[in-house]
Amino acid sequence: MKKQDFSDSGGFTRRPEKMTILTLIGLTAVLILFILILVYTVPYYGFSRIHAQLPIVMGIIVAVFGGAVLLSLLLLMVVIALGRDVPLSKRLRSLAVKGFLPVLTVVGRLVGFKKQQVQHAFVAVNNELVLAQCRNGHPPQRILLLMPHCLQNADCPVKITYRVENCKRCGKCRIKDLLELAEKYDVSLAVATGGTIARKIVIERRPDLIIAVACERDLTSGIQDTTPLPVYGIFNQRPFGPCFNTQVAIDHVESVLKEMVAMRREGS
Repeated sequence: MKKQDFSDSGGFTRRPEKMTILTLIGLTAVLILFILILVYTVPYYGFSRIHAQLPIVMGIIVAVFGGAVLLSLLLLMVVIALGRDVPLSKRLRSLAVKGFLPVLTVVGRLVGFKKQQVQHAFVAVNNELVLAQCRNGHPPQRILLLMPHCLQNADCPVKITYRVENCKRCGKCRIKDLLELAEKYDVSLAVATGGTIARKIVIERRPDLIIAVACERDLTSGIQDTTPLPVYGIFNQRPFGPCFNTQVAIDHVESVLKEMVAMRREGS
């Protein structure tokens, strides 16, 4: 299958986002290597006073730990650069989501990247890892479109949380379009008002893959909370400010669905 490439943040990885995250991973690797050298070098002479062989033992321990971390970072860079799966990609994604995001955020701030830049790059990398995992013989059978409540028109009196089918499809917001996509591609659609309800919906629906739309903060935290369950993230659009009549690029959602559903059909 031909690899697609979205032009919007929150879609497939753009080249600037790839370069941002690759730069941050490279800087993080250098920083980790420097710290490991310090951890070993500083107490080196103290180790030798305890036992003549202790510096060698500690050197092996530090080398193994450092090698594992640096190898993980290298594999992560390969996946990002090539968009292809690698062995243990599922565990690699979990490690990247749970362990590397806070570190990359700190490193990014130290070298002048804005927090939002790091968040966009993080979601783009996560999306690459999710796609690589799906392409490598793990196509999702149960897909959930998880949307924020702020996509609904603020003046709408209809309650669609938990029961999105209550939507009257008036066309004043994107919920109508999302319902049509869910029916067209035979996937599930849910609307959540916050993280607690979103987690409850995920537990009830038990999807193999979530395509989630949210702002930077909610999307990055949601991806972390649901790991190792794969979440493909798309940022919402906020023409009227945060949490009010937000928008989502329907064509981007549909493009992701097309690829996922195609993989699902090929897998079956």
